[in-house]
Amino acid sequence: MATYAKTTEVSSDKSRREIETTLQRYGATHFGYMSEPGLARIAFQSGNRQVRFLLPLPNENDREFTHHSKGPRTASARETAYEQAVKQRWRALALIVKAKLEAVESGIAEFDQEFYAYTVLPNGRTVYEETGDQVATMIEARMPGRLMLESGE
Repeated sequence: MATYAKTTEVSSDKSRREIETTLQRYGATHFGYMSEPGLARIAFQSGNRQVRFLLPLPNENDREFTHHSKGPRTASARETAYEQAVKQRWRALALIVKAKLEAVESGIAEFDQEFYAYTVLPNGRTVYEETGDQVATMIEARMPGRLMLESGE
């Protein structure tokens, strides 16, 4: 399977700025980001909703960066391979955010539908963090064997 933006030349910083600009263009009033080893976060506010995305980053010591098919990589090659993987993830996040906002703007979906799992609750957790296990349990216990094209109401 192809990986989106696998060979992108767009820097991670440029992708992050693009996300911020896109959010502003679609009406977000606040934006922030934070990074730490292995994880970046972006957060924004639109109307009375706060939204947070976690962006898992690869471990620079993973074999995919330290080695290639012929053996160990040089330090420079390791850094290049790792940075490429980080850039790819930031491009993918930019795509996701833009696509969700455009779906809302085009009337395909409502804001809450697109950003539901990432919406921050008053306790600081996202809807997914708060309910993900419960939803997975419900699906495992009760999902019919047929494709559900109509609502269950």
